[in-house]
Amino acid sequence: MLDIIIVEDNHEIGELLSDFLRKENYIVSVAKDGEAALELFERYGAKLVILDLMLPGMDGFAVCSKIRETSNAHILIVSARTEKNDKLKGLNLGADDYIEKPYDMDILLAKIHGIFKRKYAQEELISGTIRLNTATQTIYVADQKVDSTAKEFELLKLLMENKGVTLKKEYLFRTIWGSDSESEMQTLTVHIKWLRQKIEKDPKHPEHIITEWGTGYRFE
Repeated sequence: MLDIIIVEDNHEIGELLSDFLRKENYIVSVAKDGEAALELFERYGAKLVILDLMLPGMDGFAVCSKIRETSNAHILIVSARTEKNDKLKGLNLGADDYIEKPYDMDILLAKIHGIFKRKYAQEELISGTIRLNTATQTIYVADQKVDSTAKEFELLKLLMENKGVTLKKEYLFRTIWGSDSESEMQTLTVHIKWLRQKIEKDPKHPEHIITEWGTGYRFE
């Protein structure tokens, strides 16, 4: 998974920002239009999307809306459009924050650091009796350690990070196994079954890993 996708049609701005972020050890990709951004996001995923609004073809509002269909990744709109209606529209479509251009690079970097510290630096993910320690890659259910493989842990972590959001099977498979994996989609189904056996009270009637038929899975 990428740390950050920058969606910016101005080549100089996109490259300048990506250079600054890479010096801060973030894994960054730059997309010059909305279609390329969605392709990147679908293939690799990202923890943060820095999104310009005025893009060729699909605009930033449409990109924001599309990402929110499958993910709760942090979306930071950075735009020269300063009207209140634009800000409200972006936030109502699911953006987490809105910054006006031109921006101060130091302030933007501080905001990005804050996002990662608050949202992604936590060592534990907790939901009810299920607890994931991301430092040790360990799963606990009712304080009892559960034996799990690396892929099982990554899959459960991804689902818990997107709690309440249905993630498409294709997205889950590409994110966990990679787009060039020689494994088949059935591998995902098998790992879901194994996870349910380990974390659900009744694996045949799961309360946490919910199937959305024809689409994917959702963590509750």
